[in-house]
Amino acid sequence: MPRKPLKPCRYPGCPELTDDRFCPEHMKEYNRHYNREERPGYSKRLYKTARWQRLRKRVLSEHPLCAECERQGRIATATVADHIIPHMGNLELFWEEGNLQALCKSCHDRKTAKEGRWGEKGKVYSY
Repeated sequence: MPRKPLKPCRYPGCPELTDDRFCPEHMKEYNRHYNREERPGYSKRLYKTARWQRLRKRVLSEHPLCAECERQGRIATATVADHIIPHMGNLELFWEEGNLQALCKSCHDRKTAKEGRWGEKGKVYSY
């Protein structure tokens, strides 16, 4: 089967011909920029910051037991600092210490699954 003719790379000033939008060299640069700046879920980067690590550590040291397990009369070690109200990219809500609770991993996973992965209750994803 014949192939489409090659076209110029979309990167300004690049003379390379390619069958994609960018030549392989500039495609790497484009993907790096996209993943860092434009990709949905940019707040994932916030969880890697030193500020978040300090806040998380403080919350877990002040509340070493899982809040949900305590409500149900069980005792479990908290390992996750959870946002009570999902922040959905709102930086004020993300950094607000009053919006954090200490949970064990299983309670956190259960809570996250109930509220929808990104806080969209009842939304069914289809493929």
